[in-house]
Amino acid sequence: MDDLLERLSAGLPAEALITDPDITASYAHDMASFCDAGAPAVVVLPRTVEQVQHVMRTATALRVPVVPQGARTGLSGAANASDGCIVLSLVKMDRILEIDPVDRIAVVEPGVINAVLSRAVNEHGLYYPPDPSSWEMCTIGGNIGTASGGLCCVKYGVTAEYVIGLEIVLADGRLLTTGRRTAKGVAGYDLTRLFVGSEGSLGIVVGAVLALKPQPPQQLVLAAEFPSAAAACDAVCRIMERGHTPSLLELMDRTTVRAVNKMGHMGLPDSTEALLLAAFDTPDPTADLTAVAELCDAAGATDVVPAADAAESELLLQARRMSLTALETVKSATMIDDVCVPRSKLGAMIEGTAAIAEKYDLTIGVCAHAGDGNTHPVVCFDHTDADESRRARESFDEIMALGLELGGTITGEHGVGLLKKEWLARELGEVSVEMHRGIKAAFDPLGLLNPGKVF
Repeated sequence: MDDLLERLSAGLPAEALITDPDITASYAHDMASFCDAGAPAVVVLPRTVEQVQHVMRTATALRVPVVPQGARTGLSGAANASDGCIVLSLVKMDRILEIDPVDRIAVVEPGVINAVLSRAVNEHGLYYPPDPSSWEMCTIGGNIGTASGGLCCVKYGVTAEYVIGLEIVLADGRLLTTGRRTAKGVAGYDLTRLFVGSEGSLGIVVGAVLALKPQPPQQLVLAAEFPSAAAACDAVCRIMERGHTPSLLELMDRTTVRAVNKMGHMGLPDSTEALLLAAFDTPDPTADLTAVAELCDAAGATDVVPAADAAESELLLQARRMSLTALETVKSATMIDDVCVPRSKLGAMIEGTAAIAEKYDLTIGVCAHAGDGNTHPVVCFDHTDADESRRARESFDEIMALGLELGGTITGEHGVGLLKKEWLARELGEVSVEMHRGIKAAFDPLGLLNPGKVF
């Protein structure tokens, strides 16, 4: 321990090192349930690429594991510390280095907050679409590590589609530059895409070139109430089948609607079994919402409420944004799943989740990025009740199994981390797992980067 601190201190300012165990303990884990966390030997908060390189050279020389972190808003345990590790927090590397309206790119450090970047590019008439629910807290580096999504994915896609270049500090301290600044480029293997979603297991992201889009018109939102989740999912299928491209298409089941109603006094009727929110940012969103309203009516909606302007749209979106917070008030703990299925199987996924909730005598609310089939079943349980905690974990696993049975994936945007590593092998298969481990060994031969995660 003394040797580690002495070597780190040789290349870092004193304020970049935290050794107080009461403080380092606060860096030990992210927001996931049921994921073990160890006690880090030290927390390092670098401000420069050179300082990150120094940390990695020191870690390699002493064979000390390193756990990279952003804002720790993740939900898979990917940022959890291991005993005796260096926690490498990138939150102090928070500069927006460049915004180029001509090439439509931003160059940023990993600690930049998503919402800060979004507002900064808006000032140039540009738009950075990926918008996780934690966008006011989460960092771009963390978004890249988990390949995060957001509410607008149905139209604009996920983080991976906007990362076109990276600067990576490798396990041995070397600096790797991947990708490009150009609109097109296919030189060599796509190493940039390889690092997106790698959860800090292949290298440390210290810089990113991000693609931007022109800022779209203000979106208008429609809320449709349904007598069943199946009817709401039928509406989703009709909307997508007819070729509509909403900027947002979100669904909340009965449990979620009631939790939101109770917390936010939204005034939704108790008869609402599912709430569908659709938004368009097209030049004529009113026409698009009218067409979608007709499709919702045809699917059996009991009420359809289109917003008249941006202010009303924001009020309608408040219900979706408070979903997870509202479900957290149901019990003392929540476990948030992240299963993505084909859109055509969305109804079966939600109905199957309801059956699992009944089987295990638990409250499980589902909110979903319905437009891309990404469901977030939220298991609510009393963490002080051992039996209820066991049932929560078992229900979580059964929900993932259901997703795979329906042709889906165990994670659409939250990542694998610790929480789902056992399930990853089931989804990928033996040959794919072997290839993944070979890639890991090529970039991190000593196994120092985020050990125990993903594989």
